[in-house]
Amino acid sequence: MSKDGHTVIFEPGDIAVPLVPEGQTLQRVALDARIDVASPCGGAGACGRCKVEVLSGRVEAERSVHLSAEEWEAGVRLACRCVVRGDAEVRVPPGSRVEGSGPLQHTLAGDQPGTTLAARDPVPPLAPGELTPVGHKVTLELPPPSERDNLNDLARFKRALRNQYGLTGVSVDSIWVRNMPAVLREENWLVTATLVETPYGHKVINIEPGAQSEESFCVALDIGTTTVWGELLDMNSGEVLAQSSSYNRQIRFGEDVISRIIYASDVESREHLQNAVVETINIIIDDMVAAAGIVRSKIAHIQAAGNTAMTCFVLGIDPRYLRLAPYVPPVDFVAPVRAVNLGDGVRVGRHCHMYCFPAVASYVGGDIVAGIAGSGVSTTEMITLYIDVGTNGEVVIGNREWLIAASCSAGPAFEGGGIACGVRATAGAVESVRVDPVSHAPSVAVIGDRPALGICGSGIIDAVAELLRTGVIGQDGRFRHEAGGHVRMNEGRPEYVLVPSAYTANGADIIVSESDIENVMRAKASIFAGIQTLLDSVTLEWGDLEQIVIAGGFGRSLRIEQAQIIGLFPEVDRDKFIFIGNGSLLGARRASFSKNVLKSAHQVAQMMTNIELSDNQSFYDNYMAALFLPHTDLRLFPRMQSLLATVGKDGEEQA
Repeated sequence: MSKDGHTVIFEPGDIAVPLVPEGQTLQRVALDARIDVASPCGGAGACGRCKVEVLSGRVEAERSVHLSAEEWEAGVRLACRCVVRGDAEVRVPPGSRVEGSGPLQHTLAGDQPGTTLAARDPVPPLAPGELTPVGHKVTLELPPPSERDNLNDLARFKRALRNQYGLTGVSVDSIWVRNMPAVLREENWLVTATLVETPYGHKVINIEPGAQSEESFCVALDIGTTTVWGELLDMNSGEVLAQSSSYNRQIRFGEDVISRIIYASDVESREHLQNAVVETINIIIDDMVAAAGIVRSKIAHIQAAGNTAMTCFVLGIDPRYLRLAPYVPPVDFVAPVRAVNLGDGVRVGRHCHMYCFPAVASYVGGDIVAGIAGSGVSTTEMITLYIDVGTNGEVVIGNREWLIAASCSAGPAFEGGGIACGVRATAGAVESVRVDPVSHAPSVAVIGDRPALGICGSGIIDAVAELLRTGVIGQDGRFRHEAGGHVRMNEGRPEYVLVPSAYTANGADIIVSESDIENVMRAKASIFAGIQTLLDSVTLEWGDLEQIVIAGGFGRSLRIEQAQIIGLFPEVDRDKFIFIGNGSLLGARRASFSKNVLKSAHQVAQMMTNIELSDNQSFYDNYMAALFLPHTDLRLFPRMQSLLATVGKDGEEQA
């Protein structure tokens, strides 16, 4: 075993799969490596079809009712219930292969199997000495007043901040000035002050009697259109104590930003939207406080990143003109506000303020600013493409010296929205799909290895890519009706059965429809066209990009080769791709822990140039060209051009 993982060899074919993580199931290893092991139930252990024979090596298996005593003694295991603990060699018997698949096989010649993006921070974690949290506590010992030292209480407090911590020009929240005389004297002039860093200097937001600096927490939020994500942070240790997420309760007022902006036409409607997102934030904070076992009054600060509309909604700002030319946001930055005063009130202490990242334009908001600052794009010399794929697709190109951005209306397909059986990327979601090129039978992997509930963003990308690769659909996204028994007609419309009802959690078939494919094509075309338009505007080509940073939850299981098959990205060097997960939340976390990252965020907002695409003819032309699988210009996709030339009319790959 290398330090990065184990090697599993599959027979027949002597196919070696390196770098297999400890604890990975054999079913997932085979699926990622495009080795055709039947798994119609998605790895839930329900069908018993994925039997393999362990020839040698270290594995750990769970006994299944689908295995006889003789099979168990002979080393036969269910691949979905057998995890890798060391190097191993296994044989896939004919009965466990996808029907009609023939020999074990991979995809495009020369591909590395299972090129899944590894989530990582492009900059290393903060070292203890670099931990300079935006919200922090200090303990002060004040000399009591006397005839010779008769400074007033506030001046005495500020003098202690200056003498003991070198802090000058500090402002004090007025509510604590009112209570200061009693608080200072309660513990004989020993107090703990909570300070936050603002663009205008330090501000004291809380004063507690005694020494209480051992507990100080912050909440980092990504306020997304579809989902709100949160992290509870320990400001003393720099650790993430808990995480939580929830659907944005604003969805009942519209699934997309534009619908909600239209709804927010009067004060009462804006209050409904604000209260809905505050309700969501409270649910997340409640979950994290319970999980971490902390006292919520110790939360000193909330660092929130969201697009421009979401920032307006949470702060109660009129967003109506964001959607109207010339697309001017009402504000670019609002100073931190008391969280309990937002809508029905965020359930934290009265001293706790919410800081929202600055916006650049109507559709390039604080979430992108946070991602650029948090991922290190704003400090690198490398020409970088940053993509945040969500309900809206924002793209940024540049480095430490210049940044240019645009927002592409991608729709919710990559988050499971607008898809017949779409779900979020949570337990029960199909996240990976393989289709046999001969029988067109599917194999799927499900998050949590349980019966499937639906298909998430990475899963639908996989599905469309596989259906195209195997000839089940054409480059126009339409089904070839002669493709086989897995394509059926439903009320006159063709659809592909991905997971039969016998193996799903709700007893309903999980299918992929032509409408689903069209939504994916529109989403990928919008993002590709946005990137191409930005590249054209600065006279760069795809090959000039030195790194490509992908943000967004759907990238958790995104496979670059699949994204390239459908034309989301051209066939550039895969080593250039970095997946950072939720970039908005990453930026909120890093800015909470580091004043330098927070300062960088404001610099990013000031230096970034926005290109408006809504009336951009170049974007429209690029979009129309990309409404094809993978693209109308196959020179950007030479491997796919070669593959498509080998797919016969019946959908089978030709020898």
